[in-house]
Amino acid sequence: MRRRDFTTVLVCTAAYPTLAGAQQKAMPVIGVLSAGPSGPFSPLMAAFRQGLSETGYVEGQNVAIEYRWAEGHYDRLPALAADLVGRKVDVIATTGGPSALAVKSATSTIPIVFSSGADPVAIGLVASLGHPGGNLTGVSFISIELMPKRLELLSELVPQAGVIALLVNPNNPIAERIIGNMQEAARAKGVQLAILMASTESEIDTAFATLVQQHAGALVVGGDTFFASRLDQLVALAARYTVPAIYEWREWVAAGGLISYGPSNTGNWHQVGTYVGKILKGAKPADLPVQQPTTFELVVNLNTAKALGLTVPPSILARADEVIE
Repeated sequence: MRRRDFTTVLVCTAAYPTLAGAQQKAMPVIGVLSAGPSGPFSPLMAAFRQGLSETGYVEGQNVAIEYRWAEGHYDRLPALAADLVGRKVDVIATTGGPSALAVKSATSTIPIVFSSGADPVAIGLVASLGHPGGNLTGVSFISIELMPKRLELLSELVPQAGVIALLVNPNNPIAERIIGNMQEAARAKGVQLAILMASTESEIDTAFATLVQQHAGALVVGGDTFFASRLDQLVALAARYTVPAIYEWREWVAAGGLISYGPSNTGNWHQVGTYVGKILKGAKPADLPVQQPTTFELVVNLNTAKALGLTVPPSILARADEVIE
């Protein structure tokens, strides 16, 4: 081979890796949309990233994540959803029914994985749990169905409460169904149910003042992303007004709340991460059945009970999955 020909071969060979690298697919991007703020949801995001890593994806190494937080303002969700869609992310993970509905309205092509307390069939997210169809799937943690159980536990803990208050966010798409279920459960237990509404910080303050006026002896806090974003405020008000309250997640009790009953929220988000990873590997949302929890956590804070002057019945302590002392 002549020297000039040999040099040409070397140049072409050296250039090949650069050309091949330029043709490789860019790092996939996941969009995360939540109606809440980032702080209280950081444990959930850690669980999400753990589930993601188990499918082979690690943030900053082979996948990027774009986070969008509505800070408890549901009216911001459509614009945030449109922003993620406009950035052409590969998959979108959402927390709560309102977030999932906002993203569903924004795209019919980008895969969406939700974690929602609302029945995803009833609110129109999927065709069925077993065969979601379309571009959505995820986890449904059956919030509405568990509300009567929370009322029952609270009545057992505070049997003298003839009036029990229910706090709901009127902007939540499942608010009316929560109220209906709870009214039926209250009638069955022979207690009066006082309905309190709040969708802002100041309305939460007003709700607690109303609770006292209505002589409510206990409070059920409805499952809602906005309420989760105001966890510290709600727990502090329950302590200030000495109102025994039951919540959806163990995180409330760890923060000083009295009692909670529900599935593991970190477990839900671990499943969301797993599903997002599977979709990035080529799975279709329509082929991934919506998951529902099969185990539920009963968590009690004995320090809070003592501060409220309550003695937790042995029947509740015996069933508790975790007792905080």
